Amino acid sequence: MHKPEISWFSALCDDDYEYLGVPDPRLQSSLPHCRDIVMRAEKGGFDNILLPSGYALGMDSIAFAGAVAPLLKQMQLLVAVRCGEMWPPQLARQLATLDHMLGGRLTINIISSDLPGETMESAPRYARTLEVMQILRTLLAGHPLSHKGEFYNLEIDPPRQVAAHDRSPPFYFGGLSDHARDVAARAADVFLMWPDRMENIRLILDDMRKRATSHGRLLRFGYRVHVIVRETEAEARAHARKIMSKLDAATGEEIRKKSLDAGSFGVRRQAEMRDEADDEGFVEDNLWTGIGRARSGCGAALVGDPDQIIRKIEAYQALGLDAFIFSGYPHAEEANLFARYVLPKIKHAPLFSRAP
Repeated sequence: MHKPEISWFSALCDDDYEYLGVPDPRLQSSLPHCRDIVMRAEKGGFDNILLPSGYALGMDSIAFAGAVAPLLKQMQLLVAVRCGEMWPPQLARQLATLDHMLGGRLTINIISSDLPGETMESAPRYARTLEVMQILRTLLAGHPLSHKGEFYNLEIDPPRQVAAHDRSPPFYFGGLSDHARDVAARAADVFLMWPDRMENIRLILDDMRKRATSHGRLLRFGYRVHVIVRETEAEARAHARKIMSKLDAATGEEIRKKSLDAGSFGVRRQAEMRDEADDEGFVEDNLWTGIGRARSGCGAALVGDPDQIIRKIEAYQALGLDAFIFSGYPHAEEANLFARYVLPKIKHAPLFSRAP
């Protein structure tokens, strides 16, 4: 079994709470607060940390990454970029600069986004995303670009400073629609999933392996999920009840509708799991869907004691998942708890090393 990559999450998109649905000024997205989460993850021994991106919410991920990169000694940064919002050659230059600041430890979460104020149909939007990924990979690796596509027509040399070691950082990319899966199979390095039942994960991974093989490629697979770990399962479940205790249905619906991806295939699947769950919100052992009542996107959490969480991670690994992005509310405190209870028992190390 491969060593997993274990990552945390910094709440750049105003997604941090003590009680879900109750805004807390102390936890609002800011440089000091989100930097604190990053530094706790570095100290705790995480391999990587996701810096999310949303046009309407919080702080810009690339600007924030530039602020914290000089503070990090060993952890990678997984920087989310909304590729529809930026001119690809300039984005490549920014990402190459970040990679040098990190000593070659940049990883990139590609988001297939609209331009702010624009709504594009799924098929052309993903077609544009594929072009952006192809352009970025070429320029970041230091190669001259000759690209004639539907959305971009470019004849351009790479910027003087390309990515560290003249290799593109790995692309993490997710999506359940047919268009998204095709883009991942053709251009991603890590296919990211949101929480799902074991049997559904197996089916998705089988499909993605076939798609990648048809393009002569291999994919790694990642899993983005919240976590609540305590010394006992009873304590973990009690914390799950606590963070939901002040949420009303109307507030939860309002939060979910704010997201730009509120109508996506993946978000609909998270809602389906809530419908399939038992009276306490569990859809299978230790997978709790209640958290999705107060957020769009990743809508379930692993809940249990350390041994239960580790067994769940090992079960995911057996299916082929090897890159995990965890988070919890509040994010800084939960990072400390995960680092205390789980990380010491997991033999973890980054699989992507681009050092010569």
